[in-house]
Amino acid sequence: MIALRALFLGMADMARPRIFGLVAMGIALTILLFVALQAGIFWALRLFGPDSITLPFWGELTFGSALSWGSLALFPILGFFLMAPVAAAFAGLFSEQVATRVEEIHYPAARGAEPDFWDGLLESLAVMGLVLLVGLASLVLTPFLGPLAPVLFYGANGWLLGREFFHLAARRHLPEPEAGRLRKARSVTVTALGMMIAFALTIPVVNIAVPVLAVASFTHLYHLLSAPAGRAA
Repeated sequence: MIALRALFLGMADMARPRIFGLVAMGIALTILLFVALQAGIFWALRLFGPDSITLPFWGELTFGSALSWGSLALFPILGFFLMAPVAAAFAGLFSEQVATRVEEIHYPAARGAEPDFWDGLLESLAVMGLVLLVGLASLVLTPFLGPLAPVLFYGANGWLLGREFFHLAARRHLPEPEAGRLRKARSVTVTALGMMIAFALTIPVVNIAVPVLAVASFTHLYHLLSAPAGRAA
């Protein structure tokens, strides 16, 4: 399966010194983002949260600052639902550096041009918004969908992440219309790799390094799909 081969090639690249530095930077920025987000929630609840609430039959319940400390329990939930949009956003920051280094190592004769950084970042932010909406929709609909909730979460995020990361890889080599046509022609393979990335993003600790893994894997996927028959990666 081409998607699985691309993922394994991307995983092998993670340990290469020329790429590991980007992995470490991605991990540091991701941790910083989530700590800042958690701190914002914590202090917002301390400053604006009620000291007590009144419930029917129970009367007044006083919990004071316990509510803000209880917000720490949200950290794993934030990681589960927000890692996908974080990956989409960080793609705009790391995609060119990771793709360039992967192509220098594996495809020196077929290196792509580097698109405009700001265009890639703006596109990544747009996809981040869509992925965030999918995550929120999955969270809200989980009680109603039951066992089908993961299908929505992984299926929708797989399609969105596949679309974004493959486009970032393909547009280094192809004009916009041709990159879109190639993605649509191989949509099953692109979405399959996107779903693998979406699944990896829900694995605690591992998910912190997944944005760089995604860029490397989709760079390999583009070359595997566009290579002449029989050419090895």
